[in-house]
Amino acid sequence: MFNHINWIAVAVASLATFLVGGPWYSPALFGTRWGIAMGPTPMKRGHPARVFGLAYLFSFVAATFLAALLPAGATWLDGLRLGGLVGVCFVATSFGVNYQFANRPMDALLIDGGYHIVQFAVIGAVLGAWHN
Repeated sequence: MFNHINWIAVAVASLATFLVGGPWYSPALFGTRWGIAMGPTPMKRGHPARVFGLAYLFSFVAATFLAALLPAGATWLDGLRLGGLVGVCFVATSFGVNYQFANRPMDALLIDGGYHIVQFAVIGAVLGAWHN
């Protein structure tokens, strides 16, 4: 299952999630609206090295398993499609279930769900472009 994985592509695809997430959650795009939608919460800020380190680790695990799902000979477009489908059908819908029970507003779901759709599409495109 893992013997055809290009680990450099997985590492780069994992870093690419920060290139999507940084602007996505900045005030220039959806950051302000997301903050309003999520509402005031007592938030204990973690150390940035821990936060970004764990975020990278989680992205690396996700990229590894997406790479395992890509068939031999996949292209960047195949990866983009598979990543987008995973983002929509697994990740965003899971957020949807949780957000409904947590009574979160639809804006928060659209922003977070949209991010993960784009995130997985980008991961897939990177993996497909460098697929063995």
